[in-house]
Amino acid sequence: MTSFWDTLYLIISVFLFVAYLIVLFHVVVDLFRDAELGGGYKALWLIALIFLPLLTALVYVIARGKGMAGRQRAAVQRAQSETEAYIRQVAGKSPAEQIADAKALLDAGTITATEYERLKAKALA
Repeated sequence: MTSFWDTLYLIISVFLFVAYLIVLFHVVVDLFRDAELGGGYKALWLIALIFLPLLTALVYVIARGKGMAGRQRAAVQRAQSETEAYIRQVAGKSPAEQIADAKALLDAGTITATEYERLKAKALA
């Protein structure tokens, strides 16, 4: 039967290990995301992460932490703008464009005023 202190030690150890893995993952992702850092420096950081992982991760976060945040923010903004562009592309025309197209059809005599009002109501719905 395990004691309370053994259980507490296990919980704290697992928490610290998972936190370390998360930091290590973020450091490696940031290394490959940074376009300004040369390939040689990236290789040196990776070699250091292999041989002195805890110390290297700590130094990396202290030395390049501000840049990490900026690159993460830029990646999130880029992903968000790409998602919004995709949604706009899939969604089609805006209501204003639909109404303008219907007005052009009405002015050309292709549709009646009743049909124009119906298309306008549908676009605004």
